[in-house]
Amino acid sequence: MKNNLKIWILAGVTTLGMQAASAQIKPGYTSLFDGKTLKGWKKLAGNAEYAVDNGVIIGTAVLNSGNTFLVTEKEYGDFVLELDVMTESNLTNSGVQVRSHYDPAGHEGKGLVYGKQCEVDPSDRSWTGGIYDEGRRDWLYPMELNAKARELWKTGEYNHIKVECIGNVTKTWVNGIAKAFVVDTLDNKGFIGLQVHAISEAGQAGKKIFFKNIQIKTGKLSPQPFAEDTYVVNLMPNKLTDFEEHGGWKLLFDGKSNKGWHSATAATFPAKGWSVKGGTISVLGSVGGEATNGGDIVTDGEYAAFDLSFEFKMVTGANSGVKYFVTLSEKTSGSAIGLEYQVLDDAVHPDAKLGRDGNRTLASLYDLIPAKKQARFVHPIGAWNIGRIVVYPNNHVEHYLNGIKVLEYDRGSQAYRDLVAISKYKIWKDFGEAPKGHLLLQDHGFDVNYRNIKIKQL
Repeated sequence: MKNNLKIWILAGVTTLGMQAASAQIKPGYTSLFDGKTLKGWKKLAGNAEYAVDNGVIIGTAVLNSGNTFLVTEKEYGDFVLELDVMTESNLTNSGVQVRSHYDPAGHEGKGLVYGKQCEVDPSDRSWTGGIYDEGRRDWLYPMELNAKARELWKTGEYNHIKVECIGNVTKTWVNGIAKAFVVDTLDNKGFIGLQVHAISEAGQAGKKIFFKNIQIKTGKLSPQPFAEDTYVVNLMPNKLTDFEEHGGWKLLFDGKSNKGWHSATAATFPAKGWSVKGGTISVLGSVGGEATNGGDIVTDGEYAAFDLSFEFKMVTGANSGVKYFVTLSEKTSGSAIGLEYQVLDDAVHPDAKLGRDGNRTLASLYDLIPAKKQARFVHPIGAWNIGRIVVYPNNHVEHYLNGIKVLEYDRGSQAYRDLVAISKYKIWKDFGEAPKGHLLLQDHGFDVNYRNIKIKQL
């Protein structure tokens, strides 16, 4: 009787497992996986293995293989994709490709899959749901941009992933939580793919990733609401989405004129030294002097608590900066005084080696706090970087570079004042503590382009 009971229990578990693996197709959706075969899919790039068992696609990691992808033979444009994913190791990185492509000659002839990926990150970093540009631009939306939505991946359990691609917008959800929001004009269609990430540790060989209930909706689409305070990575030059405008964002540069800006030393815009052309507002190189050509420019308005985002592109050896809480009341022969997000070519400009502990390098709070950066998150000279400065109503301040928080501090705290006391700013009383101030783009005599300058008052 006991043996029969064991058999019955095992049979029940098996039946429940089969039921769990059976796709429950939602109204309006189509299944991308028949539950039995890999019909409609093909493997690209690496040597990881894919197989079907009990209604589940199982990817198995292979030592020293490159990233491997099981991709749809069909391409998709606008859609909502949903699926369930499980990893058996918290070191097994994975992801879901959307609107992606394949270059057979890429990656030194080994084949290269490239395009947006909804990240699966079981590590303590918890960037699952972030958007990565596989094989091309690296991270577009690290989850540091939506820290409140960082949630530990449930290793050993199925997690539900949803990706919405409508027009230029890609949004992600994991287990019902809104994660990432990217606006980008690249890739209006492409294949969908399931990734088994490359591994180099023998202990990870043979680790498995499970995919099931893969279904897609391509008709009668309407965007699902997203958390209203979500930061949007908008890569369309000088254009806000309806979502951003509704959330209180405003452009500080319209892409066509110098409206909203004037000289730091006059009521009008500089007659020389600055250019508005091709969707950028640019300081024109001269001899590398500080405010000696066109001079700094500042916003017409003043700001207290805010979220400021901007893109910048430098030439080799460039130096510039974005300053905030600029009052224009201090007497100075050079650039106007204010807290500065440093814009600098760290590899070439000598200022990177001055100051203390790197506090004059790119994205640092100039001469006060160094930015903690990883090389992979610094885009090369000639490419656009995204800077961000957040000043909260409680005077907590954060600097970001390409989606990564590189420093934070509390304006007006004793720790902050101690830093000011040993900096070049010690000669100005209450430096950086004004209740509000202008924003400033610095002329330091080098070609630097700015665009996508947007602000939300907090």
